[in-house]
Amino acid sequence: MEEQDVVRSLAALAQAARLQVFRALVIAGPRGMTPSVMSEGSGIPANTLSFHLKELLNAGLVTQERLGRNLIYRASFEHMNALLGYLTENCCQGEACAVDASVNSCSC
Repeated sequence: MEEQDVVRSLAALAQAARLQVFRALVIAGPRGMTPSVMSEGSGIPANTLSFHLKELLNAGLVTQERLGRNLIYRASFEHMNALLGYLTENCCQGEACAVDASVNSCSC
């Protein structure tokens, strides 16, 4: 993962509403959610939510799929895991980490 992608991703998550939406999409897993479901669950108005989803999409943290008349948003687990990998790549001062590598990623 390139440093500019990391900065873009972290900047997108550095806003409370976007972090809330992203976490909700992580919880939803592969089935994802429509903006209307997210708006109802989060209390974020639809037009505001649209702006936040666009920022998360531009950062690569979510994907968007048209399913009939609906847009389905999903967390991009591949991108999330790459971001986590970048952040923990040199942890433990170069020593073997005590944390199991399988815990550092999500396989949804």
